[in-house]
Amino acid sequence: MNIQIKTSRLTLRPWNEEDIEQLIFGLNELKLAKWLAFVPHPYTASHAKAWISRCQQISGSDIRPAAYEFAVELKPERIVIGGVSLNKIDWEAGTGGGGIWIAKNYRGCGYGREAFEAKIRFAFSELGLTKLVNGYFDGNESSRAMQRKLGYRRVAEVANRCMADGRQTIEHVTTLLRSDWEDRGLTVQT
Repeated sequence: MNIQIKTSRLTLRPWNEEDIEQLIFGLNELKLAKWLAFVPHPYTASHAKAWISRCQQISGSDIRPAAYEFAVELKPERIVIGGVSLNKIDWEAGTGGGGIWIAKNYRGCGYGREAFEAKIRFAFSELGLTKLVNGYFDGNESSRAMQRKLGYRRVAEVANRCMADGRQTIEHVTTLLRSDWEDRGLTVQT
């Protein structure tokens, strides 16, 4: 499955070996990694190669995958500036989750929201999912604000551990229903 999602400024596409350097650059920053549950620090070439191999196995499947992992590529420069996931898909329940990260030189430009919104649209409009479950670590105000603007509601708090720095933290669990998304009029293609 070579699925690509295009927005006005971005292409969400499968990861490949040519992305290793940009993947390392993006994730080898503790200020970013501390907000991501499953990203080690330092982030090495070995980590990047294993991640890309895993993503290629997922995208090479002929069956309905449990995850879609996208590189976020800036058009027309064709530079990978981040990653967005739609994972933990339960096809019977119609649910999925996932997260996003944007490299330090590209934050504050709206790319994260644009990519995350494209992922939501894909999940609801193309895949027919009915509910997305996400979250953010305590203190990650930019993720909280983005999710709130997109219609996510906080539904729970759970203890979690950050792999990058080993600290125990609280993860605020959020959900977005397809019906709420549609009520907001956010199903229009970009």
